[in-house]
Order: sequence, then structure tokens, then C-alpha cells
Amino acid sequence: MTIDTLKKLENPVWYSLSETHSKFAIDYEGVKFYNPDFCPFGAFTNLNQTESAIEKYANLTPSLFVVGQEPNNSANTKLNKTIPCNQMILETLKEPNYDSKIIKLTEKHSNELYDLVWLVMPGYYKIKTFEMGDYYGIIKDDKLVAATGERLQMDDFIEISAVVTHPDYTRKGLAKQLVAHTTKKVIEKNKTPILHVASVNTGAIKLYENLGYKTIRKIIWRHYVST
Repeated sequence: MTIDTLKKLENPVWYSLSETHSKFAIDYEGVKFYNPDFCPFGAFTNLNQTESAIEKYANLTPSLFVVGQEPNNSANTKLNKTIPCNQMILETLKEPNYDSKIIKLTEKHSNELYDLVWLVMPGYYKIKTFEMGDYYGIIKDDKLVAATGERLQMDDFIEISAVVTHPDYTRKGLAKQLVAHTTKKVIEKNKTPILHVASVNTGAIKLYENLGYKTIRKIIWRHYVST
């Protein structure tokens, strides 16, 4: 993998919207956002356009995230919080023991997946986020109890995201099995798996390290809300 290819990970949302996910992009002259029906994330290469771009995009959604460098904020939004994240990339997959059946989720699971993600990790996931990639889950007691899937997608990378387990089913190794399974599926597509995880979430970081991921940088997710 070339240095130029790895450099794209410094601005992963921008390159996702410029490459594999270009069909989801709203482009404001050097500032790109996902269609907010799918994902309220944006990034930029043109700092001078960020103020007007955020102002326009804020008319489409009550809150948004700008990933990477700090933008010039608009008058109709305010910074709500910053989330420092570890960006991790797979070195060599170290597979766990699998003791649960993992299925590929279909449209019939989309509402149940939405409810599970919002129970465990509210604020990021939309119903149509399901259409951004493949999602996998574990069913127990006739309900979806754990899931993960693909979010940001570039020519060379796919981000594994929405790693969630219902509170009643934690500490059973379900997340580890799902992340490993999804990692293998990304590799089968001849792409490199990446992850973003809040830097304070040391438990998740350790889990990913045990599966063969390493942190390559810190990257900031800035959350803005309309005023």
C-alpha cells in the first residue's frame, strides 16, 4: 500500500464521498457531506468554504459532524462537543473462537438494527445508514442482540462501524466475533478494514488490538447543532 493511499485516511469522510460513496455526496465546492438521510458526516479540503457549507447543510439536518480538521463555523450552528477518536487499521487478523451463528442482515432487519444501535450508541445511526454497506448480526431468543457493519467506504478501505451488543447479552464475546467476521468480509472485497473508536473507550480499543488492529492516528469528530 502506497504512502499516498494511506494519506487518504487523514480525511476519510472526504475520500469516501469522493470515491465509493460519491452517490451519497452533497458537494459545496470543496466541502462534502453525506446526504443526511444516510449519515450526517462531512469533511473538507477547502477551509474557506466551510462556513457557508455548514450553514447550508444545517438547513437539512438539526445536527452534523465534521471529521478531521477544524472548520470555520457558521452563524446558525454551534459546536456541541468534540470526540477524539483512535483511527485503527488492520495489520493481521487474529481470529477468535466462534460460538454464535452470524447472519448477513437484510432489509427486514433494518428497523430492529436501528433500535439496537440507538439503544447502545445513540446519535450516529439513521435508518438509511443500512444502505451504506453490509451489516451482520447475531440472533438469540428470536431477537437481534448484536450487530456490526460497514460505513465509510473508499477505493482501498472500508470502515467497520456500529459495533453494538444489547446490554443483556454483553460479556459473551459477541462483538469480537462480529468484528472478526466483518473484517474477513472486507478482506474478501480486496479492501483494508479500518475502525474509528472514541479514545476514551479503552475496552473497545483493547478488543480491536486483540483482533489485530493498530492505532495509526488520532482524529477529531466535531458535533455541531443548529441554533
